[in-house]
Amino acid sequence: MELAKTVALITGGASGLGEATARLIVQAGGKAALLDLDDKKGQALAAELGPAALYCKTDVCSEEEVNAALDKAVEVFGSVTAVVNCAGIGIPAKVVGKDGPMPLNFFSKVIQVNLVGTFNVIRLAAPRMFLNEPNQDGERGVVINTASVAAFEGQVGQSAYSASKAGIVGMTITIAREFASQGVRVMTIAPGLFDTPMLAALPENVRVSLGQQVPFPPRLGNPSEYARLAGQIIENPVLNGETIRLDGAIRMAPR
Repeated sequence: MELAKTVALITGGASGLGEATARLIVQAGGKAALLDLDDKKGQALAAELGPAALYCKTDVCSEEEVNAALDKAVEVFGSVTAVVNCAGIGIPAKVVGKDGPMPLNFFSKVIQVNLVGTFNVIRLAAPRMFLNEPNQDGERGVVINTASVAAFEGQVGQSAYSASKAGIVGMTITIAREFASQGVRVMTIAPGLFDTPMLAALPENVRVSLGQQVPFPPRLGNPSEYARLAGQIIENPVLNGETIRLDGAIRMAPR
């Protein structure tokens, strides 16, 4: 698909990886619906990007709110041709900590937002993409999910986060195979250490130290680099059913 003709529904679209992807798509001539829970950032970004963007306050775990956002995007832009799932949480906790076993509701919350939320958006957006007119390749849409290198090398304290991201990796090929007959591709990006709001609260010396653990380039990834890969996935019709590590060759240590 051409970026200039893309209408993307982007979860977590008000900041970080989602914001960068929205900027890239709009700058290329496409349109973006920003789904997020941060009204201040979402409204400000939509205003900055102009009529090619809109903001919808959305809990990705809510069928009602996701459907409302889809309805709004179709009403304003005419269709949805891409979904980019960037919404997620990553609070660390050990399985057995100083206060005893991890509360089950903590584990469930991370799974609910990261994995179930991603699936919820896919299942509700897909039927709308199936209605799109196919392009010359027979393509009607593309889904891009966000996993993490923690899906493969989760560190101590990342059991819930790693499980949620591994689930996203695991369902990528199955959904890609299911949607193939409808001309909708499904891909996943697994970022390494990126300069996102999840790391923003850390002291600068810690952020620099983390970046230096990356073989090359020895720094944190920039959200714009995630966005560039998302744009390339949108444009390349042969990319389907795969998880791409975007990590500078890092392999995470146990701690």
